[in-house]
Amino acid sequence: MSRKTPANIITGFLGTGKTTTILELLKEKPDNENWAVLVNEFGEIGIDGAIMADSGALIKEVPGGCICCTAGVPTSVAITALLRSNPDRLIIEPTGLGHPKQIMATLSSAQFSPYIELRTTLTLTDARYFDNDKYTTNSNFKQQLEVADLIIANKSELAATEQVEIMRDWLQSQDIHTKVISTTKGDIELSLLDMFVKPSEHIDVEEEHHHHAALEPQFQLPPNQTHIRKENKGQGYFSCGWLFGAEITFDFDSVFSMLSDLSADRVKAVINTEKGCFSFNKADGVLSVSDLSLEGFESRIEVIDTQIMPWDQLEDVLLNLASGDQ
Repeated sequence: MSRKTPANIITGFLGTGKTTTILELLKEKPDNENWAVLVNEFGEIGIDGAIMADSGALIKEVPGGCICCTAGVPTSVAITALLRSNPDRLIIEPTGLGHPKQIMATLSSAQFSPYIELRTTLTLTDARYFDNDKYTTNSNFKQQLEVADLIIANKSELAATEQVEIMRDWLQSQDIHTKVISTTKGDIELSLLDMFVKPSEHIDVEEEHHHHAALEPQFQLPPNQTHIRKENKGQGYFSCGWLFGAEITFDFDSVFSMLSDLSADRVKAVINTEKGCFSFNKADGVLSVSDLSLEGFESRIEVIDTQIMPWDQLEDVLLNLASGDQ
Protein backbone atom coordinates (compact mmCIF):
# COMPACT_ATOMS: atom_id res chain seq x y z
CA MET A 1 0.00 0.00 0.00
CA SER A 2 1.37 3.41 -0.98
CA ARG A 3 -0.81 5.41 1.42
CA LYS A 4 -2.55 5.05 4.73
CA THR A 5 -6.25 4.20 4.70
CA PRO A 6 -8.47 6.65 6.60
CA ALA A 7 -10.36 4.70 9.26
CA ASN A 8 -13.34 5.64 11.40
CA ILE A 9 -14.78 3.88 14.42
CA ILE A 10 -18.54 4.28 14.74
CA THR A 11 -19.50 3.07 18.17
CA GLY A 12 -22.44 3.42 20.54
CA PHE A 13 -24.67 1.34 22.76
CA LEU A 14 -27.32 -1.14 21.60
CA GLY A 15 -30.12 0.43 19.60
CA THR A 16 -28.58 3.83 18.96
CA GLY A 17 -28.61 3.42 15.15
CA LYS A 18 -25.00 2.62 14.21
CA THR A 19 -25.90 0.45 11.22
CA THR A 20 -28.43 2.98 9.93
CA THR A 21 -25.82 5.72 10.19
CA ILE A 22 -23.26 3.69 8.25
CA LEU A 23 -25.81 2.95 5.54
CA GLU A 24 -26.57 6.66 5.24
CA LEU A 25 -22.85 7.45 4.97
CA LEU A 26 -22.42 4.80 2.28
CA LYS A 27 -25.19 6.45 0.26
CA GLU A 28 -23.25 9.73 0.36
CA LYS A 29 -19.75 8.42 -0.33
CA PRO A 30 -18.05 9.75 -3.48
CA ASP A 31 -18.81 7.59 -6.51
CA ASN A 32 -15.12 7.15 -7.28
CA GLU A 33 -14.28 5.75 -3.83
CA ASN A 34 -14.40 2.18 -2.57
CA TRP A 35 -15.18 1.78 1.12
CA ALA A 36 -14.78 -1.23 3.37
CA VAL A 37 -16.75 -1.96 6.55
CA LEU A 38 -15.84 -4.26 9.44
CA VAL A 39 -18.93 -5.19 11.44
CA ASN A 40 -18.92 -6.81 14.86
CA GLU A 41 -22.01 -8.08 16.64
CA PHE A 42 -22.52 -9.43 20.12
CA GLY A 43 -24.70 -12.24 18.80
CA GLU A 44 -23.32 -15.31 17.07
CA ILE A 45 -25.50 -14.79 13.96
CA GLY A 46 -24.25 -11.98 11.72
CA ILE A 47 -27.14 -9.65 10.79
CA ASP A 48 -25.62 -6.27 9.97
CA GLY A 49 -23.44 -7.63 7.18
CA ALA A 50 -26.56 -8.92 5.45
CA ILE A 51 -28.32 -5.59 5.89
CA MET A 52 -25.33 -3.86 4.25
CA ALA A 53 -24.93 -6.49 1.54
CA ASP A 54 -26.31 -4.33 -1.28
CA SER A 55 -24.67 -1.08 -0.09
CA GLY A 56 -21.81 -1.32 -2.57
CA ALA A 57 -19.14 -1.57 0.14
CA LEU A 58 -16.87 -4.50 0.92
CA ILE A 59 -18.21 -6.02 4.15
CA LYS A 60 -16.50 -8.29 6.67
CA GLU A 61 -18.15 -9.62 9.83
CA VAL A 62 -16.77 -10.78 13.16
CA PRO A 63 -19.81 -12.18 14.97
CA GLY A 64 -20.02 -13.79 18.36
CA GLY A 65 -18.40 -11.35 20.75
CA CYS A 66 -16.24 -8.29 21.00
CA ILE A 67 -13.70 -7.58 18.25
CA CYS A 68 -11.58 -5.71 20.76
CA CYS A 69 -10.93 -8.69 23.03
CA THR A 70 -7.34 -9.71 23.55
CA ALA A 71 -7.94 -12.94 21.63
CA GLY A 72 -9.22 -11.00 18.60
CA VAL A 73 -7.38 -13.01 15.97
CA PRO A 74 -10.42 -12.92 13.63
CA THR A 75 -10.37 -9.13 13.89
CA SER A 76 -6.79 -8.88 12.69
CA VAL A 77 -7.50 -11.32 9.88
CA ALA A 78 -10.58 -9.35 8.81
CA ILE A 79 -8.82 -5.97 8.93
CA THR A 80 -5.90 -7.34 6.93
CA ALA A 81 -8.25 -8.78 4.30
CA LEU A 82 -10.08 -5.47 3.97
CA LEU A 83 -6.83 -3.49 3.71
CA ARG A 84 -5.60 -5.79 0.96
CA SER A 85 -8.52 -4.57 -1.15
CA ASN A 86 -6.92 -1.09 -0.90
CA PRO A 87 -10.10 0.74 0.18
CA ASP A 88 -10.40 4.52 0.19
CA ARG A 89 -11.92 4.37 3.67
CA LEU A 90 -12.37 1.75 6.40
CA ILE A 91 -15.31 1.98 8.78
CA ILE A 92 -15.41 -0.18 11.88
CA GLU A 93 -18.64 -0.83 13.79
CA PRO A 94 -17.90 -2.51 17.14
CA THR A 95 -20.71 -4.24 18.98
CA GLY A 96 -22.84 -2.01 21.17
CA LEU A 97 -21.51 -4.03 24.13
CA GLY A 98 -17.87 -3.60 23.16
CA HIS A 99 -14.95 -1.64 24.56
CA PRO A 100 -13.80 0.86 21.91
CA LYS A 101 -10.45 1.60 23.58
CA GLN A 102 -9.30 -1.90 22.70
CA ILE A 103 -10.10 -1.62 19.01
CA MET A 104 -8.46 1.82 18.95
CA ALA A 105 -5.36 0.23 20.46
CA THR A 106 -5.43 -2.46 17.78
CA LEU A 107 -5.66 0.08 14.97
CA SER A 108 -2.79 2.16 16.42
CA SER A 109 -0.59 -0.88 17.09
CA ALA A 110 2.65 -1.60 15.24
CA GLN A 111 0.77 -4.16 13.15
CA PHE A 112 -1.63 -1.66 11.59
CA SER A 113 -0.37 1.89 12.22
CA PRO A 114 1.77 1.88 9.02
CA TYR A 115 -1.38 1.24 6.99
CA ILE A 116 -4.20 3.01 8.87
CA GLU A 117 -4.78 6.65 9.72
CA LEU A 118 -7.36 6.78 12.49
CA ARG A 119 -9.76 9.65 11.94
CA THR A 120 -12.93 10.82 13.69
CA THR A 121 -14.40 8.39 16.20
CA LEU A 122 -18.16 8.86 16.30
CA THR A 123 -20.20 7.69 19.27
CA LEU A 124 -23.92 7.41 18.70
CA THR A 125 -26.22 7.84 21.65
CA ASP A 126 -29.84 8.56 22.48
CA ALA A 127 -30.77 11.45 24.76
CA ARG A 128 -33.56 9.32 26.25
CA TYR A 129 -30.99 6.96 27.79
CA PHE A 130 -29.44 9.38 30.26
CA ASP A 131 -32.12 9.24 32.94
CA ASN A 132 -31.93 5.43 33.02
CA ASP A 133 -29.43 3.68 35.33
CA LYS A 134 -29.43 0.70 33.00
CA TYR A 135 -27.29 2.78 30.64
CA THR A 136 -25.52 5.38 32.78
CA THR A 137 -24.08 2.78 35.17
CA ASN A 138 -22.82 0.57 32.32
CA SER A 139 -19.03 0.81 31.90
CA ASN A 140 -19.22 0.28 28.12
CA PHE A 141 -21.78 3.07 27.75
CA LYS A 142 -19.44 5.45 29.59
CA GLN A 143 -16.32 4.39 27.73
CA GLN A 144 -17.99 4.78 24.33
CA LEU A 145 -18.80 8.38 25.20
CA GLU A 146 -15.38 9.07 26.70
CA VAL A 147 -13.47 8.08 23.55
CA ALA A 148 -15.67 10.02 21.13
CA ASP A 149 -14.33 12.84 19.00
CA LEU A 150 -17.96 13.61 18.22
CA ILE A 151 -21.09 12.48 20.02
CA ILE A 152 -24.07 11.98 17.74
CA ALA A 153 -27.37 12.25 19.60
CA ASN A 154 -29.45 10.17 17.21
CA LYS A 155 -33.24 9.84 17.20
CA SER A 156 -33.43 13.44 18.37
CA GLU A 157 -37.03 13.74 17.21
CA LEU A 158 -38.03 11.31 19.96
CA ALA A 159 -36.27 13.05 22.84
CA ALA A 160 -38.00 15.69 24.96
CA THR A 161 -36.21 18.96 25.73
CA GLU A 162 -35.86 17.86 29.34
CA GLN A 163 -34.14 14.63 28.27
CA VAL A 164 -31.65 16.58 26.14
CA GLU A 165 -30.81 18.72 29.17
CA ILE A 166 -30.37 15.62 31.33
CA MET A 167 -27.96 14.22 28.70
CA ARG A 168 -25.88 17.40 28.66
CA ASP A 169 -25.82 17.60 32.48
CA TRP A 170 -24.71 13.96 32.73
CA LEU A 171 -21.93 14.43 30.18
CA GLN A 172 -20.69 17.47 32.10
CA SER A 173 -20.82 15.55 35.38
CA GLN A 174 -18.57 12.91 33.81
CA ASP A 175 -16.14 15.60 32.58
CA ILE A 176 -17.04 14.79 28.96
CA HIS A 177 -16.97 18.03 26.98
CA THR A 178 -17.11 16.53 23.49
CA LYS A 179 -19.17 18.33 20.86
CA VAL A 180 -22.69 16.89 20.57
CA ILE A 181 -24.57 16.90 17.25
CA SER A 182 -28.25 15.99 17.16
CA THR A 183 -29.64 14.08 14.21
CA THR A 184 -32.44 11.78 13.08
CA LYS A 185 -32.23 8.42 11.29
CA GLY A 186 -28.43 8.52 11.31
CA ASP A 187 -28.26 11.40 8.84
CA ILE A 188 -24.92 13.16 9.36
CA GLU A 189 -22.54 15.15 7.18
CA LEU A 190 -19.89 13.12 5.40
CA SER A 191 -17.29 15.76 6.29
CA LEU A 192 -17.55 14.79 9.97
CA LEU A 193 -15.55 11.63 9.22
CA ASP A 194 -12.44 13.76 8.66
CA MET A 195 -13.01 16.46 11.26
CA PHE A 196 -10.44 14.91 13.59
CA VAL A 197 -7.24 13.03 12.80
CA LYS A 198 -5.75 11.12 15.70
CA PRO A 199 -2.00 10.95 16.30
CA SER A 200 -0.39 7.64 15.42
CA GLU A 201 0.61 6.49 18.86
CA HIS A 202 0.06 3.41 20.92
CA ILE A 203 -3.02 3.52 23.12
CA ASP A 204 -2.62 1.77 26.46
CA VAL A 205 -5.70 -0.01 27.73
CA GLU A 206 -6.47 -1.95 30.85
CA GLU A 207 -7.00 -5.64 30.51
CA GLU A 208 -10.63 -6.44 31.12
CA HIS A 209 -12.65 -9.61 31.06
CA HIS A 210 -14.95 -9.71 28.08
CA HIS A 211 -17.39 -12.16 26.68
CA HIS A 212 -15.62 -14.57 24.37
CA ALA A 213 -14.34 -13.47 21.00
CA ALA A 214 -15.11 -15.50 17.92
CA LEU A 215 -12.02 -17.64 17.45
CA GLU A 216 -13.29 -19.53 14.43
CA PRO A 217 -14.60 -18.41 11.03
CA GLN A 218 -18.30 -17.69 10.87
CA PHE A 219 -20.11 -21.01 10.87
CA GLN A 220 -22.02 -22.41 7.93
CA LEU A 221 -25.30 -24.30 7.84
CA PRO A 222 -24.60 -28.05 7.52
CA PRO A 223 -26.04 -29.61 4.35
CA ASN A 224 -28.38 -31.91 6.32
CA GLN A 225 -29.91 -29.19 8.51
CA THR A 226 -32.56 -26.57 7.79
CA HIS A 227 -31.51 -24.33 10.68
CA ILE A 228 -29.02 -23.87 13.50
CA ARG A 229 -29.10 -21.90 16.74
CA LYS A 230 -26.28 -20.15 18.62
CA GLU A 231 -26.24 -18.42 21.99
CA ASN A 232 -23.89 -15.93 23.64
CA LYS A 233 -23.74 -14.03 26.93
CA GLY A 234 -21.67 -11.29 28.54
CA GLN A 235 -21.77 -7.77 29.95
CA GLY A 236 -25.09 -8.61 31.60
CA TYR A 237 -26.77 -9.50 28.29
CA PHE A 238 -27.88 -12.73 26.65
CA SER A 239 -28.33 -13.39 22.96
CA CYS A 240 -29.79 -16.16 20.85
CA GLY A 241 -29.62 -16.33 17.09
CA TRP A 242 -30.97 -18.58 14.36
CA LEU A 243 -29.80 -19.22 10.82
CA PHE A 244 -32.29 -20.77 8.39
CA GLY A 245 -31.45 -22.24 5.00
CA ALA A 246 -32.21 -20.25 1.84
CA GLU A 247 -34.91 -22.79 0.95
CA ILE A 248 -36.94 -21.67 3.95
CA THR A 249 -39.46 -18.84 3.60
CA PHE A 250 -41.57 -17.18 6.26
CA ASP A 251 -45.00 -15.62 6.20
CA PHE A 252 -44.36 -11.87 6.30
CA ASP A 253 -47.42 -10.89 8.33
CA SER A 254 -46.85 -13.63 10.90
CA VAL A 255 -43.17 -12.73 11.32
CA PHE A 256 -44.00 -9.05 11.67
CA SER A 257 -46.59 -9.83 14.33
CA MET A 258 -44.27 -12.18 16.23
CA LEU A 259 -41.34 -9.75 16.25
CA SER A 260 -43.61 -6.88 17.25
CA ASP A 261 -44.79 -8.85 20.27
CA LEU A 262 -41.28 -9.81 21.45
CA SER A 263 -40.35 -7.98 24.65
CA ALA A 264 -36.58 -8.15 24.11
CA ASP A 265 -34.18 -5.22 24.36
CA ARG A 266 -32.93 -5.72 20.82
CA VAL A 267 -34.09 -7.70 17.80
CA LYS A 268 -32.47 -7.81 14.39
CA ALA A 269 -33.32 -10.05 11.48
CA VAL A 270 -32.97 -10.52 7.74
CA ILE A 271 -35.74 -12.85 6.63
CA ASN A 272 -36.89 -14.41 3.38
CA THR A 273 -40.66 -14.12 3.09
CA GLU A 274 -43.25 -14.81 0.41
CA LYS A 275 -43.11 -11.06 -0.31
CA GLY A 276 -39.32 -10.95 -0.68
CA CYS A 277 -36.35 -10.41 1.63
CA PHE A 278 -36.71 -7.86 4.43
CA SER A 279 -34.65 -6.55 7.32
CA PHE A 280 -36.39 -6.20 10.68
CA ASN A 281 -34.93 -3.94 13.35
CA LYS A 282 -36.46 -3.52 16.80
CA ALA A 283 -35.13 -1.03 19.33
CA ASP A 284 -36.91 0.81 22.14
CA GLY A 285 -40.00 -1.30 21.47
CA VAL A 286 -40.37 -0.03 17.89
CA LEU A 287 -40.08 -2.44 14.95
CA SER A 288 -38.93 -1.04 11.61
CA VAL A 289 -38.87 -2.93 8.32
CA SER A 290 -36.92 -2.37 5.10
CA ASP A 291 -36.94 -4.38 1.90
CA LEU A 292 -33.64 -5.77 0.61
CA SER A 293 -32.66 -6.72 -2.92
CA LEU A 294 -31.32 -10.10 -1.86
CA GLU A 295 -32.15 -13.45 -3.41
CA GLY A 296 -31.38 -16.95 -2.20
CA PHE A 297 -30.29 -15.60 1.16
CA GLU A 298 -30.18 -17.50 4.43
CA SER A 299 -32.58 -15.96 6.96
CA ARG A 300 -30.96 -14.71 10.17
CA ILE A 301 -32.59 -13.70 13.45
CA GLU A 302 -30.88 -12.36 16.57
CA VAL A 303 -32.52 -11.55 19.92
CA ILE A 304 -30.68 -9.78 22.77
CA ASP A 305 -31.98 -9.12 26.26
CA THR A 306 -30.80 -8.61 29.83
CA GLN A 307 -32.64 -11.79 30.82
CA ILE A 308 -32.50 -15.31 29.44
CA MET A 309 -35.64 -15.67 27.36
CA PRO A 310 -37.53 -18.90 26.58
CA TRP A 311 -35.35 -19.67 23.59
CA ASP A 312 -36.86 -23.16 23.02
CA GLN A 313 -40.35 -21.70 22.88
CA LEU A 314 -39.25 -18.96 20.51
CA GLU A 315 -37.57 -21.52 18.26
CA ASP A 316 -40.80 -23.54 18.11
CA VAL A 317 -42.67 -20.41 17.03
CA LEU A 318 -40.12 -19.71 14.29
CA LEU A 319 -40.30 -23.26 13.01
CA ASN A 320 -44.07 -23.04 12.87
CA LEU A 321 -43.79 -19.88 10.77
CA ALA A 322 -41.25 -21.44 8.41
CA SER A 323 -41.95 -23.35 5.25
CA GLY A 324 -39.62 -24.85 2.71
CA ASP A 325 -38.88 -27.53 0.19
CA GLN A 326 -37.76 -30.29 2.51
